[in-house]
Amino acid sequence: MDSIDQIVINFTPDKLFFLNICLGFLLFGVALDIGISDFKNIVKSPKAVIVGLISQLILMPILTLAIIFSLELPTSMALGMILVASCPGGNVSNYAVHLAKANSALSVLLTSISTLAAIIITPLYFSQLAPLVPDSESLRRAINVDPIMMVLTILKLIVIPLFLGMILNHFYPLFTKKIKSAVKIFSLLIFAGIVFVGVLSNVDNIMNYIDEIFLLVFFHNAIALTVGYYFAKVNGLEQRDVRAVSIETGIQNTGLALILIFNFFNGLGGMALVAAWWGIWHLFSGFTIAMWWSRSSSSEL
Repeated sequence: MDSIDQIVINFTPDKLFFLNICLGFLLFGVALDIGISDFKNIVKSPKAVIVGLISQLILMPILTLAIIFSLELPTSMALGMILVASCPGGNVSNYAVHLAKANSALSVLLTSISTLAAIIITPLYFSQLAPLVPDSESLRRAINVDPIMMVLTILKLIVIPLFLGMILNHFYPLFTKKIKSAVKIFSLLIFAGIVFVGVLSNVDNIMNYIDEIFLLVFFHNAIALTVGYYFAKVNGLEQRDVRAVSIETGIQNTGLALILIFNFFNGLGGMALVAAWWGIWHLFSGFTIAMWWSRSSSSEL
């Protein structure tokens, strides 16, 4: 067993409760952009949505396994990659897509669907994919994650805030419009806070393993962005949709991943380090690409 597999990050119940509240508010902010008409659009124009979901929910886990099988990774780091790949799209992707002059409506819809699907997909994917990680049996026995408890936790973290946000948007659209911008800004600050707490709790370990963590997350994220882009491209989507699918595939809800790690995986160090650094790096990569794309119209590439 690698030394990184033996690192444990301790989090107090008070800190976990605070992180859970913060994540709930993040998802409440996402829900303010969701309307019933958005889901009707799937029926009218399903191709871009289907391509985006396949890229994020199928190709992302497959390429994650391919990276794991290609490299001799510490087990806990590989499990961290599996968990990140099993999480839904991150809400900051919507802002990055907007900056990129891409299809913001598609981005919001993909984030919304993947977030709702996470109730089942995140625990299901992890429980099915984790046993494929080489030498993971001993760590999985030590973790002893109950998928049912994870489902119940994700229900609390996702369904309740999403439901409240959608209800507010549906019945009080004018009020929602007034608070939406402030909620989004506050949500971004909260997300940054969650990542900061995750990094702060791991700063010494991150510095000790920065060479391994940096390169691994860099390639994992770069491949996700690239696969999302070209998968959408070969399926004939418009450039605005291609950009949105790429960013949605490359930006994951690492806040959820960190909270699950502290709640269910005993703060396993390798997992926490991967999720925490993912939370930093995908912001840098996603917004760098978005700013580059913003310099040209979506029809020029």
